[in-house]
Amino acid sequence: MHFQKLAILALSGLAVAHPGSHEHGSYSVASKRHFLHNARRSLDLCANHLDKRGINERAKVRRASIVEANKKRTVLARDLEKVVNTSHHSTLDVTSSTSETELFNANPTCILAPEGEVGPFWVSGELIRKDIRDDEPGIQLILDAQFIDINTCEPIEDLYWDVWNCNATGVYSGVQSSMNGNGNDASNLNKTFARGLQKTDSEGVAQFNTLFPGHYSGRATHIHVIAHTQAHVLSNNTLTGGQISHIGQLFFDQDLITKVEATSPYNENTVAITQNANDHVVQVETANSDSDPFFEYTLLGDTVEDGIFGWITLGINTSASHDSDASYAATLTANGGVSNSNSGSMF
Repeated sequence: MHFQKLAILALSGLAVAHPGSHEHGSYSVASKRHFLHNARRSLDLCANHLDKRGINERAKVRRASIVEANKKRTVLARDLEKVVNTSHHSTLDVTSSTSETELFNANPTCILAPEGEVGPFWVSGELIRKDIRDDEPGIQLILDAQFIDINTCEPIEDLYWDVWNCNATGVYSGVQSSMNGNGNDASNLNKTFARGLQKTDSEGVAQFNTLFPGHYSGRATHIHVIAHTQAHVLSNNTLTGGQISHIGQLFFDQDLITKVEATSPYNENTVAITQNANDHVVQVETANSDSDPFFEYTLLGDTVEDGIFGWITLGINTSASHDSDASYAATLTANGGVSNSNSGSMF
């Protein structure tokens, strides 16, 4: 199949879980198997369509141009070893002399991923913006995602990609909780680092300039994602209406995580690192399927400190609605963050 990376995201029930918990998704094995069968058929149908429309070729050119504009040296280095030493292991051979064209024209991987967990730290009312670093220390991470409708095999235009992740030392902005850094720090409610939304263009593409996430107890390094469809932008540059067509989490190669965690300020975090192989969300999203919910990536220089570019293509069902599964911990208002006492999250 001709995708750089395609993740089909299932119409499954969700469980809201807090860091360190082991609450699994509520979808059944039977329903998951049924979905994967239909999703595989959708993948087969979409592959040739996207190639004929030139969508895959344009994605290769776009991603190469991003690397060219941000790289710190004249050749690229890429360390690609799959995160878990299981059937998801990749043998893609890329060296430091590999050109951009070769890098983004490698044999693609099709992946299937069911819905993941929203977690307890989603904040509603976040701003629509591309750069979400807010001067927070850490390694620059440029993200590129392309969203494909599995029903039509077409890019999804005007979808809003909602992302959030913890900072280098494992703390989320916008939330005051005893399970999130200093639970007595009310000022954290007003912080917005590593949170934002971006609208997809006519190619179904949205991008962020963010920070590589750190870690906290019981969870592997990850980024939360929500896909909003048919939503509208308010005058204050926030989102309203529409529906949530996908909730999930995306991950990174363990070897890459190890290199990042060896740098400052990541190495100031004394909490034990949870390996991807031991993370319950990774296990749920990959069990009994071809799922591989990990970003492809390349370094922007000789070391991770020079920055990282990650990319993925996500196939979703735009007719799905998971609004009832998306419980928010707080809301960002014009006067700052406000906790949601009825969030239903397990703090």
